Amino acid sequence: MQAHSIVIDNLHKKFGRQIVLKDVSLSIAAGEYVGLIGINGAGKTTLIKCLLDFCAIDAGTVRIFGIDHRQTAARAQLTYLPEKFVPPYYLTGENFLKYMADLHGVVYDVVVVTGILQALDLDLSALTKPVRQYSKGMGQKLGLAACLLSNKALMVFDEPMSGLDPRARALLKRHLLELKQQGKTLFYSSHLLEDVVVLCDRVIILHDDTICFSGTTRECCDKYHADNFESAYLKCVGGRQKSK
Repeated sequence: MQAHSIVIDNLHKKFGRQIVLKDVSLSIAAGEYVGLIGINGAGKTTLIKCLLDFCAIDAGTVRIFGIDHRQTAARAQLTYLPEKFVPPYYLTGENFLKYMADLHGVVYDVVVVTGILQALDLDLSALTKPVRQYSKGMGQKLGLAACLLSNKALMVFDEPMSGLDPRARALLKRHLLELKQQGKTLFYSSHLLEDVVVLCDRVIILHDDTICFSGTTRECCDKYHADNFESAYLKCVGGRQKSK
């Protein structure tokens, strides 16, 4: 296994004349859980899209498991949940999971699926319903279930807790921590600082188009002389005005 799941070096990205990301460098070790946080418009989703080659970068390099991110092979052991996940309305939940399992090349095992749904607090009976009848939270759980069913080494999630109620959030965090014990790697964006504190080995704070902090939440508190991570985060981004 590669020492690093993700390595990004001096990444630059702009849309027209607007600089979105500049001099972004980071690495994520295999088995590490890293949270990406920042204010709205900081570039978190754009960074994830650059990682996945959903949009071209203007400069720099991105490697996944040692492979250039533009090569399909780089994403063979990666599963991804987008920020605004909307499952196909015309499928049942079961149809969708079977389709995704086939795409990922894994067997659709009812026992495994049942366990994942329990971990997400989604009733098994929901799989018989068409997705158009799902609430936002149920749809989010279905997307997460598809990702977890893939059993990939690297999970890349953009706001995975979106739409989840407190019970589902708690259960998902518990399940993700169990997966960490199995050696999985997680890179995800979030606005929920309390979840980042529980889940992540390290946090990356993205602000004003670049990384302004990378380290543990404890290190962030020490750097900004704060009693808790929320206060440290506010001090980190509070004195930095977003470029126009």
